[in-house]
Amino acid sequence: MRDAGRYLAQALIYAAFALLLAGFSSAPAYRHLAPGLGVVKLSFAHAGERVSECRRMSAEEVAALAPNMRRNLDCPRGRVPLHIEMDVDGKLFFSASPAPSGLSGDGPSTVYARVPLAAGEHRIDLRMRDSRRPEGFDYIRTETVTLAPAQLIVIGFDKNKGGFHVLR
Repeated sequence: MRDAGRYLAQALIYAAFALLLAGFSSAPAYRHLAPGLGVVKLSFAHAGERVSECRRMSAEEVAALAPNMRRNLDCPRGRVPLHIEMDVDGKLFFSASPAPSGLSGDGPSTVYARVPLAAGEHRIDLRMRDSRRPEGFDYIRTETVTLAPAQLIVIGFDKNKGGFHVLR
């Protein structure tokens, strides 16, 4: 009889725990986005130019290398950081200079920004520099988007497709 009491107590504890989980699974209500808002996301990975130009090696330098390591060009591994700016309706919403990834700083820089905006038409100005130049931008794009409530618009970058692209 004593075991029956223990099993009953255990069942009551499990039931209370299950009710607690059931309650928290439906309350409090989670709102992913406030009513009347949409989201513009800027998300991509891109490698900037090399830190310096490749240098042609002399015949003596090539001969001094092991046979399996011989090459004509000596290229630095590091890359320059990107510089990205995004304006929405003339106001700066995002500005960053992400460093290249990797132990030697030779990987792509990763960019991610999430901008909640009121539904409606917005002008988005995008600028990015991926070169060694100290000022100015290598890629510029202006896009007018119409954002519906709860809509997600993603802005990516592909150098082979001419730069920034907008996915609606």
